[in-house]
Amino acid sequence: VQLQASGGGQVQAGGSLRLSCAASGGIFRNYVMGWFRQAPGKEREFVAAINWSGSNTAYQDSVKGRFTISRDNTMSTVSLRMNSLKPDDTAVYYCACDPRWLMRDPGAYDYWGRGTQVTVSS
Repeated sequence: VQLQASGGGQVQAGGSLRLSCAASGGIFRNYVMGWFRQAPGKEREFVAAINWSGSNTAYQDSVKGRFTISRDNTMSTVSLRMNSLKPDDTAVYYCACDPRWLMRDPGAYDYWGRGTQVTVSS
């Protein structure tokens, strides 16, 4: 499975961004899709995940109510809508996929896209 993330950028605190991740090379609906992020000097951390059909989602506590993950199985894409962004959200964001639900450990995911940078200025 190949994953390609896009949509990062630089915004001011309080602003919004929408990240997208396009998948190819596999049966998209067979995979749980996740978003992770890694800030400078920190370990990669779980942000959000969505199950195979899109009927169930999970979020890191710090992004609940601000971020929304969604997927389109017909287009093989997953998105992360990020509102009310904070400087602490600054990181490289990665999409990943795994057949299992719910894996918050980055090491559990087999397939990763290249990251996209999100920078939030105060």
